[in-house]
This record gives sequence, C-alpha cells and structure tokens, in this order.
Amino acid sequence: MTTKTNPFRNASFLTSANEPRQLPADTGAEIAFAGRSNAGKSSALNVICDQIGLARTSKTPGRTQLLNVFVLDEARRLIDLPGYGYAKVPEKMREHWRQMIDTYLRERQSLRGVVLIMDSRHPLKEFDQQMLAFCRDIDLACHILLTKSDKLGRSEAARTLAAVHKECAAQGWPATAQSFSALAKTGLDEARAILIGLLAG
Repeated sequence: MTTKTNPFRNASFLTSANEPRQLPADTGAEIAFAGRSNAGKSSALNVICDQIGLARTSKTPGRTQLLNVFVLDEARRLIDLPGYGYAKVPEKMREHWRQMIDTYLRERQSLRGVVLIMDSRHPLKEFDQQMLAFCRDIDLACHILLTKSDKLGRSEAARTLAAVHKECAAQGWPATAQSFSALAKTGLDEARAILIGLLAG
C-alpha cells in the first residue's frame, strides 16, 4: 500500500474523553483499538498510521487512561481505548475504565469494529477472551493483531496464529486474526486493508 493510498497517514489527534458522552458526535464510522497495556497497542497504531508519535508509547505500560480520538477525516475515526490489566492504578479507576469501555462498546452507533491487540507470545489472556466473547455477544466485528511476531520464529508465529484461529472457532468468536510486528512492519498492509474494509462497512 503506497503512501498515497494509506488514509491513515492523515490521522491526527482530536481529543481525549473520560466518558463516552464526551466523544465527538456519534456519526460516521470508527474503529476501537483494545488490548492489554503491554501488548504494543500504541506502537501498532503509530505504524499503521505511519506516524512515529501519534499515539504515545511508553516503557511504563498503562499510560493510555482515556478514550483517545484520532480523526482520519470528517467521517472516520480511530479510538484508542485504555490498556487493561497492567497499570498500577487504584481499583476504583480500573472499575471506571471497565464501565467506560463497556458503555462505549455497547452504545456507540458509529463503531464498526474492534482491533484487539495481543502479544503473540502470550495470546488469549483472560481479558482477550472476555473481549472476544463481548464482541460475539453484541455482534461486533473483531480483528486480532498478534503483535511482536518478530520475537518469534516464522514457524512458531504460524503455529500461534493457527492456534488462535482454532480457539476462536471452538469458542464461536467470529474474529479474524493475523501476525503483526510494528518493528518489522510484518502484516502492515493486511492490517490496513482490514481497517479500511471495516470503516467502509
């Protein structure tokens, strides 16, 4: 995919919201990025959008604590959800995140799908399974990015992807999945194509 045909290069930060009601008008189409705090969510967003500092990356997982909104154009957006499961914050704050994400996913009419970020070395953790079941139950499209695939050998990455596909089928989770590496830019064109398709749907 050339620069000219990558609409994500146009992405720019718009706002952060502490509650779904603070988000932009619920029109057009948007995709949410979800995942554990240390799974490489910000890095995936940055490389997909071909922008080094669009989403903040940190050596301290869990820095994304709000709904961060990135606009592609007047009608299309990417929403970076708070990372889950690692941030050293009070339980009250964690519960707020859970309720905020739950409300957003259930009620946002412009939401077309979720990109679920999983570390390919540790896929299908409890939160990942909960998110997949949640997407199934509300009939929301989900695409899994198995990140950091450069940390695995090619055959091991292929086995991991096959195992995730098998488990999704066994559990009735209607998710698509792929190997991905922000560092090596593995799977980048495939990920962008999936996102473009979701936004157009």
